[in-house]
Amino acid sequence: MSDPTETNGPTGAEGAGSAEVAGGGTAGRYVRVVLVDDHRMFRTGVRAEIGQTAQTGVEVVGEAADVDQAVTVITAARPEVVLLDVHLPGGGGVEVLRRCAALSADAERPVRFLALSVSDAAEDVIGVIRGGARGYVTKTITGVDLIDSIFRVQEGDAVFSPRLAGFVLDAFASTDAPPVDEDLDRLTQREREVLRLIARGYAYKEIAKQLFISVKTVESHVSAVLRKLQLSNRHELTRWATARRLV
Repeated sequence: MSDPTETNGPTGAEGAGSAEVAGGGTAGRYVRVVLVDDHRMFRTGVRAEIGQTAQTGVEVVGEAADVDQAVTVITAARPEVVLLDVHLPGGGGVEVLRRCAALSADAERPVRFLALSVSDAAEDVIGVIRGGARGYVTKTITGVDLIDSIFRVQEGDAVFSPRLAGFVLDAFASTDAPPVDEDLDRLTQREREVLRLIARGYAYKEIAKQLFISVKTVESHVSAVLRKLQLSNRHELTRWATARRLV
């Protein structure tokens, strides 16, 4: 596996085999992509899925695992599209968008961002769209659909997984600022991810698999969430999350 800050080389979303990608045809289109995600296994899978440039038209020219690496790689490689995870060490995808705002605003060579995340929470979707991303898809997307989404974003379209578009429409139709939840703000973005999955009834092993982390790490996050929210067990945690419509 290449170094996360490498800016040269040919990456996939879950759910589509190589035969699907090979049959995806790009009609001569070509796009340079940087992949930003803090899970190396996921980056490797994406590279294998979409980075067969001769078949897909997608060339992965760099990877990064945190905010600082992302800004360095994106600035050096100047890709057309960045696949950006929402939850990253160093401040998250929103911080990458903030620090790369000048590149996004470049009229001649704009760098466009497509969020690719395990999270389907409204606040995550709205946060990165307000930050400047052109779209948001979840990691259940197929390889073929991810490739299509990349090209659409390159062309300036807005792209969303079907159920997520409503979040954005509702958010931008409202003139009211979202209320501040001080309790929720105490949690890190990773803790929020674990919180939602716990509240949805996932077992620790399932959460670990979903987030590409160890069971012990899941346990540590749950303990931190319970401590910060002053709750005693996962049943109280589920009621807390349900009351705030986080599930």
